[in-house]
Amino acid sequence: MSPILVFDRYLLRLILAPLFGTLILAAMLLLLEKMLNLFNFVINEGGPVSVVWRMLGNLVPEYLGLGIPIGVMLGILLAFRRLALSSELDAMRAVGLSYGRMLRVPFLIAGVFAVINFGIVGFLQPLARYNYEELRYELRSGALGASIRVGEFATFGKSVTLRVEESQDGGRNLKGIFLRTTNAQGQSLAATAATGQFLRSDDPDIILLRLRNGTLVHEPGGDQPPRLLAFAQHDLPINLPPMTQFRARGDGSLELSIPELVQTASDPAAPAGSRQQAAATLHRRLIQCVVLFVLPFLAVALAVPPKRSTSALGVFLSVVILVSYHKFTEYGERMAGIGRVDPLLAQWVPFALFTGLCLWVYHVLAHRPGGQPIGALDRWFANFAKWLGGLMGKRRRLLDDVPVPAG
Repeated sequence: MSPILVFDRYLLRLILAPLFGTLILAAMLLLLEKMLNLFNFVINEGGPVSVVWRMLGNLVPEYLGLGIPIGVMLGILLAFRRLALSSELDAMRAVGLSYGRMLRVPFLIAGVFAVINFGIVGFLQPLARYNYEELRYELRSGALGASIRVGEFATFGKSVTLRVEESQDGGRNLKGIFLRTTNAQGQSLAATAATGQFLRSDDPDIILLRLRNGTLVHEPGGDQPPRLLAFAQHDLPINLPPMTQFRARGDGSLELSIPELVQTASDPAAPAGSRQQAAATLHRRLIQCVVLFVLPFLAVALAVPPKRSTSALGVFLSVVILVSYHKFTEYGERMAGIGRVDPLLAQWVPFALFTGLCLWVYHVLAHRPGGQPIGALDRWFANFAKWLGGLMGKRRRLLDDVPVPAG
């Protein structure tokens, strides 16, 4: 095997380890940030905890839209930074290996993840977002099992009132049950039971509540006295409230796949606002895939620190630049969606400027002798760190000189 292929395999291993590590870490951090809000939402709506994991699973494709670019860039950056700090990069340059040749493996990785990202943001993400909104609707609509709150009275329609003291196994096993039903003739039935369980029936509009070890009180109305009955097991049918179906997918461009966005944006019969929003979303999703081919230039330029320096300023700048660009494209999508700017200009002009920045910093590093695109920033950052360290040391010495009162 030729030495250059050995180097490609070595560089591939150096890139993939931090790439997948960063990708998983970024996705986990974004999910953890959302998890607390989802727990509060599900608990307030009285839903089972298992719904939280289903909702988080539907958020993963959305977070991968940002996690994949960050992972690809940091994977390449950390690999080249390691080569630079160990002087392996200088050795490769000394034997005639250019930066352009060394970028073949990063561009291969960027191409693979661009295809993966196209499938995620173009097809998987819209479906996951629709499923996420459907779960929110089911929790808010009062579906049985997601509307019964422990220790509170729950009403089904106008005739059934239910209260449970304890719920186990996601609402399947209930303890400390009180139930009261009434009919149009004024008759009422009240029941208390130690335990209970909901069961399906042949009618989808009726569910059975199986009560165990309890007491029934039937009030026939009029002058007739109420009747009392103790039971070991009793089944009560409960009419479920009418439930409206969740809307069809496509209420908004975020739930449309790329072919559907193209169809909506080019449909003259569609409303102008829908066409504008579909075009804005379409161009941003394409940008999310194309931008991966530009990131290797930025990653390599920020990975190589100045000589006799081990500063990690490039790692910090890369994340700040990429996240800022991501937020800027989101803002451009919103502005284009409401018609304040052309969708084409809102995405491709910032992309052209971002590409120009990446190519410029790469040109300074690769084609200018001794070029270092962040050399000035690195020196300024080092001086600022020294000044801040001296200031903190002076403050510490002043605190040490303060006399402590006796007693």
